[in-house]
Amino acid sequence: MGRSLAARQRTVTVAEDTNLRVLKTSRRKPKVGDVFAVQTPDRKYLFGRVIDAKAAIGPMKGCILIYLFRTRSDSKNPPARGELAPTNLLLPPLITNQLPWSRGYFETIAHSPLEPGEVLEQHCFRRSNGQYFDEANNELPGPVEPVGDWGLQSYRTIDDEISDALGFPRVPD
Repeated sequence: MGRSLAARQRTVTVAEDTNLRVLKTSRRKPKVGDVFAVQTPDRKYLFGRVIDAKAAIGPMKGCILIYLFRTRSDSKNPPARGELAPTNLLLPPLITNQLPWSRGYFETIAHSPLEPGEVLEQHCFRRSNGQYFDEANNELPGPVEPVGDWGLQSYRTIDDEISDALGFPRVPD
């Protein structure tokens, strides 16, 4: 006999390889200004924002620069604009691809154009050899805080970063 509908739905909504919960899959390419929700193991939401949809890391073009914020909530309702400020970052800026959305870990919940003060003046990413770059592959003379990792972040590495920042044990590899 097959599994019950409830058991099949649980399989779809709870991923075993990540602490992040599956919300809603989307094939729509994220756009600059999109606000998205992420659900953590305690069933609370945190929020992020798409800052650039044309970021580059080495030869990879068209990557997505995101911010993830400290604000947490019991609901997916978008937080107040002031809570989506660079002064409220949970992590340094991250560069990723569409997989967090297509796999359903990030769910776009709102859109509004970016306004002055909602974007850091300079993005900075540290390469493993100690060089620093911005989101357009321009080398920087040194670090500009907050410094992110120069590399394409998968939903798994983003999960690890969120888990570390919020004190959840990482999911084993």
